[in-house]
Amino acid sequence: MTSRRKLLLAGAAVAAASGRGGAQQPGRTYRLGWLSSGALLVDEYNNAFVERLRELGFVVGRNLVIEVRSAQGVAERLPAIAAELMKLNCDVLFVPGPEAALIAAKQASRDTPIVFAANEYDPLTGGHVASLAKPGGRITGVTQLQIQLAAKRLEVLCELLPKAKRIAVFANSSTVEQLAVVKTAAPTLAVALDVVDFKQGPYDYEAAFAAIVRRKAEALLMLGSAFFARARVRICDLALTHRLPGVYNNSLWVEAGGLISYGANFSDSYRRAADKVAQVLKGVKPADIPVEQPTTVEMVVNLATARALGVAIPASIAARADRAIQ
Repeated sequence: MTSRRKLLLAGAAVAAASGRGGAQQPGRTYRLGWLSSGALLVDEYNNAFVERLRELGFVVGRNLVIEVRSAQGVAERLPAIAAELMKLNCDVLFVPGPEAALIAAKQASRDTPIVFAANEYDPLTGGHVASLAKPGGRITGVTQLQIQLAAKRLEVLCELLPKAKRIAVFANSSTVEQLAVVKTAAPTLAVALDVVDFKQGPYDYEAAFAAIVRRKAEALLMLGSAFFARARVRICDLALTHRLPGVYNNSLWVEAGGLISYGANFSDSYRRAADKVAQVLKGVKPADIPVEQPTTVEMVVNLATARALGVAIPASIAARADRAIQ
């Protein structure tokens, strides 16, 4: 981690721990509540969020306090920590991750503005906003198109491994809609799915990999979930150990050793979420701030992992890759 990243997180952590912003310029100090389901706060997209707020004039230690509360990967904790945040008189809540986090935030508060980063769900079909252009109410944010892209990731995996007929899929309670899309796509791609449905955390990934290897899985499709993301290094290590090529939902997995990713750039999306938080802090109503979707998706390939697995990257994928990690 660079010194700049460390500095950003140190500032946020100090503010969260102390409840104070430290030395501040004259004027109002804003309080941002951050409801985390469990993704590591050192991740670059979280730093991108804090950095963008700084660019927009909201600086930790000067006029901004960030109160971070994390469920540490256990979904059942979300309602309690959302209620804890509401006792802090936050001006706005930032709620990245699963739909369960947004539901917990809505239930814990009646009028506090909420900005979400819908990493695993569709905020429109879930009824959280009236429309993308005019959200209505007190909620707005960004969405990562995880549901729409889930089938495409399965297609990429089949293109990468055309002889593979049995694909393991890691799913949990927050990936139900993604899984439904993948199940619909599987017959048209002539593959069978071996679904591992993780229940209550902490998840036992070692046992899951042992099971799918016994059942002769030939590749792995990871559905997008914050509860998986916090363990991505371990998951990618296990996939390599068991020689299972995998496709993932964003490039951070590939940087952690995964083979290939296809999805939105999370850092870009979180910067856009910070824009919306800044608008709310400046007095704009969430009802009038459109929900944003990514306009582009990126494909990233880890060539070192491909060599270790003995997987030849097809020319069709190599030509479309936005970035290759050597």
